[in-house]
Amino acid sequence: QVQLVESGGGLVQVGGSLRLSCAASGRTNILYHMAWFRQAPGKEREPVARTAWSGGSTLYSDSVKGRFTISRENAKNTVYLQMSSLKPEDTAVYYCAADRNYCSGSECFRTAEYEYWGQGTQVTVSS
Repeated sequence: QVQLVESGGGLVQVGGSLRLSCAASGRTNILYHMAWFRQAPGKEREPVARTAWSGGSTLYSDSVKGRFTISRENAKNTVYLQMSSLKPEDTAVYYCAADRNYCSGSECFRTAEYEYWGQGTQVTVSS
């Protein structure tokens, strides 16, 4: 099994930055890829960014492209989400997710693709 723990959320003003962290533990050697999703009140969970665990391809939603960066530090079994130029519409609970199976393209953004999930961390952007 794999456990995921997010941290780094908080309150930030419009235009500010935050870095979220997702620490993975357990059988991390089985992981193929990891992603960040977010869910705002009254809305469905939506994908934000995704990276292969071994490096290489990344994928971003159009709403965050150019503002958010996903990265990983395998030595620490940690994936990061650097968020810049934050907007009020970025306010949501952010979840880290991971899975061991191969995926390609847009299928990597399907919620159902991910077996392991963290508990979420709240990000609030105030105007």
